[in-house]
Amino acid sequence: MTQMQPSVLVVEDEPAQREVLVYNLEREGFRVIKAGDGNEAVLLVDEERPDLVLLDWMLPGVSGIEICRQIKMKPSLRQTPVIMLSARSEEVDKVRGLETGADDYVVKPYSLAELLARVKTQLRRTRPASVGEHLTYDDIMLDSGTHRVYRSKQELKLGPTEFRLLTTLMEKPGRVWSREQLLDRVWGRDVYVDTRTVDVHVGRLRKALKCTGADDPIRTVRGAGYALG
Repeated sequence: MTQMQPSVLVVEDEPAQREVLVYNLEREGFRVIKAGDGNEAVLLVDEERPDLVLLDWMLPGVSGIEICRQIKMKPSLRQTPVIMLSARSEEVDKVRGLETGADDYVVKPYSLAELLARVKTQLRRTRPASVGEHLTYDDIMLDSGTHRVYRSKQELKLGPTEFRLLTTLMEKPGRVWSREQLLDRVWGRDVYVDTRTVDVHVGRLRKALKCTGADDPIRTVRGAGYALG
């Protein structure tokens, strides 16, 4: 169960172009969700909570600009990167897209290599481990490429679930994650797991992190969930 795979929502009404994007993103290791129009995109953003949205400006139904505005208005989605794709190359259009909240603006026709690089740049900011970055917090270092974790330079033994749990916490130090949010991120949205399972795995992670004699870095927030630091 490798839920650390980042998800990208591709919103493109032209089937051939959509499939080219899907093929290339999947080849790079992304989980891809597809939408062919604005109305479907609005539903999928809420249901799937993708890690990034590739959004065509000109769509039947709700326009890309309006979808971007709706995403950035919701506190729970505000940090989700949106890359706007558009045949509109005028500076005034680019400015409008960025002012609406888009994190990047790519003019069609675009280079796939450049677009994929821009996708990774945005994810490096919001989900660094998903693109092979090292994560550090105090004396803890997580290497997402080799799936190894060190504390004070001593390697820790973590199971795959504990590794994904620590990755999630280390990507957003200080953020309080509810049990439900951790279930979605670590176990996956389509898997039924009791929320108490989260407590069990947090307990195992705490034990592993304290095996060097160091303090417990995970904070329990009563009635809310868990945070690192």
